[in-house]
Amino acid sequence: MAVTVLATLARVYVDDLDVALPTFVELTGEQPRLRFTYRELELASIGGYLLLAGSQEALAPYRGTHATTIVESIDRILHITEQHGGKVLDGPNEVPTGRNLTVQHPGGATIEYVQFHAAARSAFA
Repeated sequence: MAVTVLATLARVYVDDLDVALPTFVELTGEQPRLRFTYRELELASIGGYLLLAGSQEALAPYRGTHATTIVESIDRILHITEQHGGKVLDGPNEVPTGRNLTVQHPGGATIEYVQFHAAARSAFA
């Protein structure tokens, strides 16, 4: 059974979300679909990007994650991770947009997976 990947977002780490967003609005021709805070970070989804803003200290634990992938089922990701010998680095957690999980896959790729709750999914679509 395949996992349905709904979208993959490139992660962009910035110092100030309000300063960074106008450039990404112009680049993508879009307004942010989601904007929220999580722990000490401010985040915004715009086009194919997920902007993460915060101090260097706040961003440090997240910089090793290569992408954020929106999926239909976190439980399916857990199963695939176990089946292929990956390592769960964080989660599953309840987050402002639903549930997330960060996995290091065999070969070294580190990906955050997010399963949106209904409100986030409708804003993202």
